[in-house]
Amino acid sequence: MENCIFCKIINKEIPSHKIYEDENTLAFLDVRPHTKGHTIVIHKTHAETIFDLEDNKLKELILIVKKVTKKLQEKLNPDGFNIGWNHNSLAGQVVPHLHIHLMPRYNGDGGGSMHSIVKNPGNMTVEEVAELLKQ
Repeated sequence: MENCIFCKIINKEIPSHKIYEDENTLAFLDVRPHTKGHTIVIHKTHAETIFDLEDNKLKELILIVKKVTKKLQEKLNPDGFNIGWNHNSLAGQVVPHLHIHLMPRYNGDGGGSMHSIVKNPGNMTVEEVAELLKQ
């Protein structure tokens, strides 16, 4: 996509600190890291969300997430990881190209878990939601 910053990184129009690359995927350090080793993993096919990326390409992406996470573990020795993505702008997605954040975690880093992102369970019970999703 023409104005996508990640597509420009893929096309080498913008420099990056690549830590992994193959024919279909790319992993590079976030230029505004939230933790030492904060990495972005993308598929080279432009897709805004997981709904826009073909299943076989999504599988490739997840396997590279595993590979890069292992590399970060071996080289940086973090105490844990938060791994995930922001899906659409309401959830914090700034770049409209599906990207997975690998955030190494270190004891005492002041960060939280995925459960600290939002605390608003809505106005339905768990049972009501379960029933709705069975349909």
